[in-house]
Amino acid sequence: MKTEERSDNTRPTEESAPPCGEKDRRRDLSAAALGLLLVAAASAVGWAVQNANGSLQVHWPPLLASWDPHIGPGTPAAVAVTAAVVAYGPGIADRLSWRRLLVAAWAGSLAWIVSLSLIEGWYRGIARRLTTKHEYLRVIDRFEDVPSALRGFTDHILIGAPGNWPAHVAGHPPGATLTFVGLDRVGLGGGGWAGVWCIVLGASGVPAVLIALRALAGECLARRAAPFLVLAPFAVWTGTSADGYFAGVAAWSIALLALAATGSTRLPRGTALGSGLLFGLTCYLSYGLTLMGVLLGTVLLLTRTARPVLPFLAGALVAPVAFTLAGFNWWEAYHLLVERYYQGAGGVRPYSYWVWGNLACATLAAGLATVAGLRRAVVAAAAPAGVRNLLPSRGSGTVTGGPCLALLVLAALLSIAAADLSGMSKAETERIWQPFILWLLPAAALLPRRDHRSWLAVQAVVALLINHFLWTGW
Repeated sequence: MKTEERSDNTRPTEESAPPCGEKDRRRDLSAAALGLLLVAAASAVGWAVQNANGSLQVHWPPLLASWDPHIGPGTPAAVAVTAAVVAYGPGIADRLSWRRLLVAAWAGSLAWIVSLSLIEGWYRGIARRLTTKHEYLRVIDRFEDVPSALRGFTDHILIGAPGNWPAHVAGHPPGATLTFVGLDRVGLGGGGWAGVWCIVLGASGVPAVLIALRALAGECLARRAAPFLVLAPFAVWTGTSADGYFAGVAAWSIALLALAATGSTRLPRGTALGSGLLFGLTCYLSYGLTLMGVLLGTVLLLTRTARPVLPFLAGALVAPVAFTLAGFNWWEAYHLLVERYYQGAGGVRPYSYWVWGNLACATLAAGLATVAGLRRAVVAAAAPAGVRNLLPSRGSGTVTGGPCLALLVLAALLSIAAADLSGMSKAETERIWQPFILWLLPAAALLPRRDHRSWLAVQAVVALLINHFLWTGW
């Protein structure tokens, strides 16, 4: 269906502004306080459990981190980015033309991620991260013959198998490893280039989310969300792992489907095909990211159209067919991964703690502004008429504004709940859940406009404290 044409010079209005009474603002603060309480409880209980028997397998519960107060070359830059986004971000998001805003948001996200990573220095913060014993670059030389490596990939997943893969290689389909093999083949080998790849693709998720929001919820809320997407606390981990890269690919799949479903592109079928291609690739980057299908389904639910489905499915089949013909069996590998997971830390870490401790990790990665915004999204869904009021009436086209944003956020929450309850995400969710948390961040756009700068400062402080007092990552 066609959406209303928007000019690049369109400016947001206050028509879709959320309620901003003092009672609502106090409730926002209460939600944030509950988030802090959850983190405090997870920390206190976590320390008690870890000191008693070491079963949590983390040194600074609930985060996979170690106490390491420090500053580094990225410290001044991170503080400068914080000051600039807090002071000028909301105003710039209002004034820039749409295309320039997308570029500025990507650049701002890059600056934030890189500056946080450089607090550890170039080598320790970026170049070394993907070369440690658990990581993808440790096995590049074993992919000289790619077809042979794919055919035998499942033979090396289990601990105890001859030449078993490092944890991250075994824990993901081979699409993740092949990415870094490809970089090496074109002359961009080593941890530095791998780190840059993950950071650049991870930051690209910000304009992808903005494009999807504009198509589905309107430009006003997309502009409001932009500074919060740039100053994401989980950027601490985007520069330290491949999960930021996965988040970027998944985000573009959703953005392209949103454009195709709303008719906001001249080539809706080609755009839907591209969305499917990226979703298929996403499933071969990380097994758990099949749950991004919840958000993709939500896009179709909001737009009430099935027209993109066939080209989307055609694109989504490309990666599975290609990998299967090459000799890699996704389902067999997944079942072996489950066994491998319980052979290692997954078999030791207690579900009874991590089923809620994971949510404390996600709170730190999403930030307290996101928690406050989530309260407003949940309230919208729990209104007397419930989610029914969030859906478009038949033939009315897309939902716009806050209700649409609330439903997208709830879809991301549902994905996180499924991942959490599965028991396959016990610890490290501050890193692993980046692709889902990225879609929680726009909830902060529902907060009163006059409070945005304060909430942005809170977001940044969380990331700065974590990165300056803890050593995070693998």
